Amino acid sequence: MNQNALLEWYKNNHRELPFRCNRDPYRIWVSEIMAQQTRIEAILGAYERFMNAYDSIEKLADADDDELMKLWQGLGYYSRARNLKKAARLCVDCYDGKLPKTKAELKALPGIGDYTAGAIA
Repeated sequence: MNQNALLEWYKNNHRELPFRCNRDPYRIWVSEIMAQQTRIEAILGAYERFMNAYDSIEKLADADDDELMKLWQGLGYYSRARNLKKAARLCVDCYDGKLPKTKAELKALPGIGDYTAGAIA
């Protein structure tokens, strides 16, 4: 399948997902971490609840651990939630509350590898 055919298929068949509606790196990051080893159907409600509770890196960095784990229920791999919070704290402390701009800096954050760094960047 060539690239044009793939893009045409996507245009006609893609699902509307809440994290595809904007280009906010924070929201992309959270959705990418949630989607790792999890079905998209499982993250939809969790994503909305998470964004309602932690709509900024600062709020995530200051999250109560028990509340964070409760919001993560059903997504498995709780280390991903802990790494999100650790990375958010680093962003607040080292990057003025924003995600770093470069792929290399993103990959230096806990829980972010090549694919996720590329998606965010």
